Amino acid sequence: MTTYDPSNVFAKILRGELPCVKVYEDEHTLAFMDIMPRADGHVLVIPKAPARNLLDVAEEDLARTMIVVQKLARAVKAGMEAEGITLQQFNEEAGGQVVFHLHFHILPRWKSVALRPHTGEMAPKETLERHAEAIRAALRQMA
Repeated sequence: MTTYDPSNVFAKILRGELPCVKVYEDEHTLAFMDIMPRADGHVLVIPKAPARNLLDVAEEDLARTMIVVQKLARAVKAGMEAEGITLQQFNEEAGGQVVFHLHFHILPRWKSVALRPHTGEMAPKETLERHAEAIRAALRQMA
């Protein structure tokens, strides 16, 4: 198995070397807006522990991350007034993984709205901030 590369983009975000629009953070996880969203309100959840993907993450780190994934899925659905949620997670290049730090995609879904293709187009920061605030407001209501 390939080893973890600490120069990946999510590791740089965790170290504060690259910006992100944070939605949630605790001692073990970080959730932030995907800058190339496939749906309005597309959030990424990552463990702070270095893990390439699901195949090599420590069980304890995975458990902590999944608790936050569930919490954020509920907040994304509520905050974005979505009808459902799609959860995606990719492993290794052949499995569709592009950034080699374990991450979970939470995509709010509506029956009449298809996911956008992954074109590499970045969303305006103002849009990401607006969606993040709606999700953070839902988190506050759940607390």
